[in-house]
Amino acid sequence: MDYGFWTHALTWIIGGVAALGAVGTVLAFWSLGRQAYRND
Repeated sequence: MDYGFWTHALTWIIGGVAALGAVGTVLAFWSLGRQAYRND
């Protein structure tokens, strides 16, 4: 294992966490938007 491998792996891990966070944020806003239109 050399330096290049760990840099590459760390970049992919950070990118994955950022992508999951972005998806979670979109889903949270979508859920809040749906609750605002509900007239229970």
